[in-house]
This record gives sequence, structure tokens and C-alpha cells, in this order.
Amino acid sequence: MELLLPHPSNSTPLTVLGFLDRAASVYGDCPSILHTTNTVHTWSETHNRCLRIASALTSSSLGINRGQVVSVVGPNVPSVYELQFAVPMSGAILNNINPRLDAHALSVLLRHSESKLVFVDPNSISVVLEAVSFLGQQEKPHLVLLDDDQEDGSSSASAASDFLDTYQGIMERGDSRFKWIRPQTEWQPMILNYTSGTTSSPKGVVLSHRAIFMLTVSSLLDWHFPNRPVYLWTLPMFHANGWGYTWGTAAVGATNVCTRRVDAPTIYDLIDKHHVTHMCAAPMVLNMLTNYPSRKPLKNPVQVMTAGAPPPAAIISRAESLGFNVGHGYGLTETGGPVVSCAWKAEWDHLDPLERARLKSRQGVRTIGFADVDVRDPRTGKSVEHDGVSVGEIVLKGGSVMLGYYKDPEGTAACMREDGWFYSGDVGVIHEDGYLEVKDRSKDVIICGGENISSAEVETVLYTNPVVKEAAVVAKPDKMWGETPCAFVSLKYDNNGNGSVTEREIREFCKTKLPKYMVPRKVIFQEELPKTSTGKIQKFLLRQMAKSLP
Repeated sequence: MELLLPHPSNSTPLTVLGFLDRAASVYGDCPSILHTTNTVHTWSETHNRCLRIASALTSSSLGINRGQVVSVVGPNVPSVYELQFAVPMSGAILNNINPRLDAHALSVLLRHSESKLVFVDPNSISVVLEAVSFLGQQEKPHLVLLDDDQEDGSSSASAASDFLDTYQGIMERGDSRFKWIRPQTEWQPMILNYTSGTTSSPKGVVLSHRAIFMLTVSSLLDWHFPNRPVYLWTLPMFHANGWGYTWGTAAVGATNVCTRRVDAPTIYDLIDKHHVTHMCAAPMVLNMLTNYPSRKPLKNPVQVMTAGAPPPAAIISRAESLGFNVGHGYGLTETGGPVVSCAWKAEWDHLDPLERARLKSRQGVRTIGFADVDVRDPRTGKSVEHDGVSVGEIVLKGGSVMLGYYKDPEGTAACMREDGWFYSGDVGVIHEDGYLEVKDRSKDVIICGGENISSAEVETVLYTNPVVKEAAVVAKPDKMWGETPCAFVSLKYDNNGNGSVTEREIREFCKTKLPKYMVPRKVIFQEELPKTSTGKIQKFLLRQMAKSLP
């Protein structure tokens, strides 16, 4: 057959931004966003509002040009959702920033990204102003105040400096007839996301329109997302753009239930009030929900996708006993979100709950739109045996992998290698059925007397103890063994404040379930383990504590 070349009619750049146009046509009168008691928008209104913001960004007064960075510092409120569309619709690159960062960390990201404009939630005004003051001679970004809880923007504007515009104010200057700026190529950058910042130098991950499209469509198919679900925003939108569901919910006409607060009473109340059908949650959030003293079984099942850290089977089992149907995915900021999921098999339906939870705690197989995942032996570079035991580094390839790290060609080359794979830095195994299981971050593996200990494996055992609420295991330096496992544990307490257990009892419990060399030599009790705002336990802080222990 002769080679036929692409034609403009069949080579339109892939982008998720068109999902919003379609939502306005198909779901125009259906609710798009719910927030507090006074904010209810339809998909037609959301479409209109996003076009007006995009128009205002390109106006002479703000002057944002194609390819410039626009940052957003805010929680899960309607304006932050709208900006996931509005910023790239203006031709700019969207940069969501964790609002819990301190001023120094925030200034590092603003300087590195060269952000031209920052949308700021009222609760983050002081930290953003301080961060901007650290920029020195660098051009200062224009600041715009988000005013979700004050629709006219009057009182919230008075709380800020005179030079702050307001979200509502620039929207009123925008044009709802604006023709949004389509990407010239699907490889054009759309998103700049920074890694979670648990290290001293977070990296800027650049994702193309194509990558975001591939991730979002694959996620919708993989989770069997129905039309018009009710989606609760318990996952931060700044965390890899809510794993792509900021755009995916528009594709299916979902109702987005926004909330500033992510605590157990609020989540249970919103589930009941709005008949929530779907939500995403880090394992930390699932653990919080299952330990809530006033928890009770849900009236209707809620589909939950969890990712971000390997979830212990015990947490999955407890969540499912309450009516949460837990799905499990695996991905990184560098892949835009989950690209591996634990695809369920019908023959597992008849297993007992704990065995089902154990299988579900594995990360699984590639999603439908992703090319491949493998585990490679770091010594030979070859695929490990599919035996559930042979350990190697997880490698990935597919359409949603990043373009690279912003201004960091060396870092990009280190993980995107000439053999065509992206190297994750995660350690895992592949089971006989082809399902991936993440064992650890490479830096979290404990080497004790030449034996490799998976900290996640020890943590899984600790979570089966009925008094353990949270657990993290790190390496403690040891003169004889090199490193030994040290466990940091927080405990559950009943209504009478009971929940005590001794270090010896924890160690004896582990001895019944683990080889002797894997049993923690030291157990430290804490009221709460340190976490990032995305729910990941900050092991680098625990490692520092372990080094100082006698």
C-alpha cells in the first residue's frame, strides 16, 4: 500500500481542552460545580466563565503570551477547578503550586518557573507576598486574588494589597465569545508540575497536551467512569492536576463537589449530602476515614481510587467494609498521574475479604492507553523473573510520560534513557500473573547485613496490628549491620483514650509475621507522623530522627 501522508483534517493536535466545549453542549444545564451553600454552576456557566478568564489573561491589561507560565496557589475551590481549563485555553502553561509550602520553597518555584501571574487564595496571601519579596531583581509576577467565598470580591479584596486584582474582577473584563487558543502541536507544553518537594530541590515536570489527553482518556476508561457521576474533590488539584480528573470530569459531565477541608466529618457529610459516587484519595485519607470514631457504613457504595503510596491491605479491607469500593493505581508526577492499575478479575470476587484486599494492594498492569511497564534488574538491565520475588527498578513508557524536567537536561537524561524507558526510581516485583507490585522507593530500601529489606513490607505487617493507626519504617545506621529497620508508629485511641502498647509488644507482633532480620530493632511512638500536604509520610524527616537515636 502506498504511504498516505497526514492531512489537517485528520491530524488535529490532541488536547483535553475541547472536553469543556462538548460538556457545555451535552450537559449544559447539568450541575458542574458545587461549593458551600451559595455556589452552584452548570456546565454552560463553567464554560462561559473559563472563556472569560482565558480572554482576560490575553488582554492588554494582563498581557499573558503563549507559552508563558501562570501559577495557581489555592485549595480545591471552584476557581482553581476553572483555572485548569482557563489558563491553557489562553495559550499559557498552567503551574499548580502546593498552598502549604512555606515562603522560601514557594519563592524557589516562582523563580525557577519565571511565572508571570499568580492566582492566590485568600488564605495564602501572606505567604505568597513574602515569597515574591524573596525574588529580588527578578520580574515580579502579577497577583490575582481568588474570591470563591465572596462572589463580588469586595471584602476579600480589601484584605489584600492594593496591587492585587481579583478573580471576579478580571472575569468581568473577559469575553465569553473568546476563541480559545488551540495548541499548534500536541507536543506543545500545557502543564508545569513540581515534584512533591520532599527533597531539597523539587523538579519541574513539563507535560504536553498529548500527554494530558492520553492520561485523562486512559483514566476514564480504566475506572469505568460513567456519565454524570458525582465526584468529591478529596484529592488536591495541585497534586498532578488531581490525576487528570480535573479534565476527565468535564468529559463525562460530572458534578464536581469542591471542599476546602479534607477531614473525616466533612467527607462523610458531603458524601451523604450530595450522594457522592466517586472520589480519589491517598492511603492516608482512607486511613483517616476508617479510623474516624463516628464512622458508619455508607448508605450507597462510593468508588475510590487510591494511589500516591503503596496502600496496606489492612486499610483497603477496612475501607471496603464501610462501603468504599477501592481501586488502586500507580504513577508519578512524571507520568501525569496513574498509568498502572490493579485491574480486577472476576475470579477474585469469591475470595475472602483480606485476600481480596491483598490482591488489590498490588499496583497491577498498565492502563489501556499506556504502552508498557517492566521491572529491570539494575545489574544486568534485563527484565526480572515474574515470580513476585525478584526485585528491580520499575521502568515505564507511554504517551503520558513527561517531555522532561524544566531547565534540567541532566536530570531528564538520567531518567529518560537511550534505551527508550523512563526510570522511576521505584523498586518492585512482577508476579506470575503479570501484575506489578511496588516494594519501595530505591532510597527507602534498608540494607541490613547485606540483606535488602522492603520498608513497605514491614509497614504492611504493622498496619495489621489493630492498635496501629500509622506506620513508617526507615533505616537506622548501625555499626555492625550497616542499617537496621526503625519503625515510627502512631496509635489508635478509643473513646476512653485507651490504645497503649509497648515497643516490645510491637516487636513481638512483627516476629510472628516476618523473618527475624526484618523485625524493627527500634520502635518510636509519635502522636502523628509528619506528612506532605498530599498525604505522603515524610520519610526523609524520620530518617534524620533515626540517625540521632542512640
